[in-house]
Amino acid sequence: MISDIQKKILELKKQDDVLILAHSYQTEDILEVADFVGDSYQLSVMAKNTPNKKVIMCGVRFMAETVKILSPEKEVYLANKTAGCPMAEQMDKEYINSIKKQYPDYAVVAYINTTASLKTVCDVCVTSSSAVKIVERIDNDNILFIPDCNLGAYVKEKVPSKNIMLLDGGCPIHASVTKEEAENALKAHPNAVFLVHPECKNEVVKLSHFAGSTADIMNYVEQSDHKEFIIGTENSIVQHLQFKYPNKKFYMLSKNLICADMRATTLMDLYNCLKGEGGEKIELDEKTIELSRRCIDKMIELGK
Repeated sequence: MISDIQKKILELKKQDDVLILAHSYQTEDILEVADFVGDSYQLSVMAKNTPNKKVIMCGVRFMAETVKILSPEKEVYLANKTAGCPMAEQMDKEYINSIKKQYPDYAVVAYINTTASLKTVCDVCVTSSSAVKIVERIDNDNILFIPDCNLGAYVKEKVPSKNIMLLDGGCPIHASVTKEEAENALKAHPNAVFLVHPECKNEVVKLSHFAGSTADIMNYVEQSDHKEFIIGTENSIVQHLQFKYPNKKFYMLSKNLICADMRATTLMDLYNCLKGEGGEKIELDEKTIELSRRCIDKMIELGK
């Protein structure tokens, strides 16, 4: 049954010249029919560099918005319209504008995991893999890093020369992991290398052998001679790595590392969106696109 739906998806995709993007946290059956798999920013760049005029994002809303920002001439759809991101929705531009009034000499650095609206009042975006480099290169020693205070704390430790202010925000899924869970995982798998996403609490990150983005974690596994790994990010990555490297062993850091919003999108959602019977078309006005694009362009400039 699954393979039948996948076949229909591939037929519709070819027939209507649709580009299918899937975030790494999506399920395996979706990844198998996607044109590109990666993190939110990677997918946006891939969409920008392809000729397809219609794009479907299997991920969450801010990712589809980022695709639209970089490719405003394209029709962009979110496969499941309920797929949001608690972190991206924690702060709005009115709140950040009020903080900026109190600290006018601070540069606002926004994690890519933010809404298009919030990006309009930020100076530069970062990804989890580029955050340290970009903060180092910003021509301002005073930084307001939003919204993830855990990723911000990681950057703050790596770039002590900057005065980095953090607010109370972040990924509730990664932040839910405790130091005790990390210690228990290390005890249960003493031969495993512990790889963690910096959206986890600093006390968890400090116990890891390597901290980095989802793509960085997967690249580490690919290049490593080690045979066992504890994976400290969304648990779908454990399954994907198990499929890709059957001769290696992968363990969950915590059974609670499950993002309901990432799991909201199903293969049938993608199929129905392709048929025009589901999903949501992403609409952003020209001003929002123009203003939000500035901080993404600055990220590209500083990230070179």
